Amino acid sequence: MSETKKTKVLIIGSGPAGYTAAVYSSRAMLEPVLVQGLQPGGQLTITTEVENWPGETEIQGPDLMVKMEAHAKAMGAEVLTDYITSLDLSKRPFTAYGDSGTTYEADAIILATGAQARWLGLPSEEKFKGFGVSACATCDGFFYRGREVVVIGGGNTAVEEALFLTNFASKVTLIHRRDSLRSEKILQDRLFKNPKIEVMWDTTVEEVVGTEAPLGVTGVRAKNVKTGEESIVPCDGFFVAIGHAPASELVKDQLKLHSGGYVWVEPGTTHTSIEGVFAAGDLTDHTYRQAVTSAGMGCMAALDAERWLAEQD
Repeated sequence: MSETKKTKVLIIGSGPAGYTAAVYSSRAMLEPVLVQGLQPGGQLTITTEVENWPGETEIQGPDLMVKMEAHAKAMGAEVLTDYITSLDLSKRPFTAYGDSGTTYEADAIILATGAQARWLGLPSEEKFKGFGVSACATCDGFFYRGREVVVIGGGNTAVEEALFLTNFASKVTLIHRRDSLRSEKILQDRLFKNPKIEVMWDTTVEEVVGTEAPLGVTGVRAKNVKTGEESIVPCDGFFVAIGHAPASELVKDQLKLHSGGYVWVEPGTTHTSIEGVFAAGDLTDHTYRQAVTSAGMGCMAALDAERWLAEQD
């Protein structure tokens, strides 16, 4: 049964940015409605140990998101299990259409739909996600102290991840399908000078191999694209660094974007190119992509929305 739900602030997305925005806008008595989306809790729900969230020495990613959802609800936010299929930002109130059949009308919107790491699409990669396969070296590199790891990719992200991992790993193998890197020259220079890093050129990863009980990575099956020769590269961790894809499909034709699909915001704020629409977290941040920075931007978005709404009144 379809219905129309009206709210002062509609928050789309349920990662750290979305839930923090819900907490702050609830405290401002804006009675926000948060629509969780296809992956309630966002990327942290596929992360195991989180050791860089302030106040938690170690916490499981899904557990942290359960706590953040509970906090948002305790503050008074209405958290709904729904998915926004389309959004009309051409006039106020803004209108969002849910997969459930519900229509949402909002005076202000906070976009917190996040970004997803691009994956290779291998069944074995999916199998070992969170058990040796990762797309975030700054999140998970700490777990590979004294171990060997493999990074795949050839751009800035891959080189930065490989360099970062040398702080922990005994050896880092960078695998790239071409014979040259796409990353900035200064990063390449650092990479080639680092004694812990070995580069495998003209190579793809065909399969992640590992143990069943307990589930864990022991290596990757690599293939030279020129000779067809295959080999097993031993490793305890496999990092996929072939880029991120911001979840901006809803607004790509309505809002100004930057850096390959990230939502543009006015520097130092969360204001997008349309007044009354705010963006926070990985949807707009192509630099840091951390849970704590996303949460900070969620706070900013709620405060920006509160001030903007007060000016309209």
